[in-house]
Amino acid sequence: MATIWKYVLAWVPLVIIAIANGAFREGVYGKYMSELRAHQLSTVLGVLLFGLYIWALLRYLAPASAKQAISIGLIWLGLTVAFEFLFMHYVAGRSWDVLWHDYNILAGRIWVVVLIWVAVAPYVFYRLQK
Repeated sequence: MATIWKYVLAWVPLVIIAIANGAFREGVYGKYMSELRAHQLSTVLGVLLFGLYIWALLRYLAPASAKQAISIGLIWLGLTVAFEFLFMHYVAGRSWDVLWHDYNILAGRIWVVVLIWVAVAPYVFYRLQK
């Protein structure tokens, strides 16, 4: 069980990457495109940045098994969703409606792709690095 705590701590840089990605969106290209297109581009960039980080991390802290890689992804998924709803609502002051809006795929909101990637990337990279 002690081993899994390394991966819980390794999740923290994902938050930093996400915040930096959002700041980049708001400060650079978000001014020149619609909010929806900026959200979509930011989502794609987030998946790429998360992928680079997770790939590098798992080269250094390789999971012991496929089961552990799956567990890491599920833990990261839970932490990410909890952070988004709890921190973004109670600290950043975003309304529940705004938070739920990013989950509306029919409206072109593709944030759920990031969540799926965070959940499966540890397993994907575990398999690729074997």
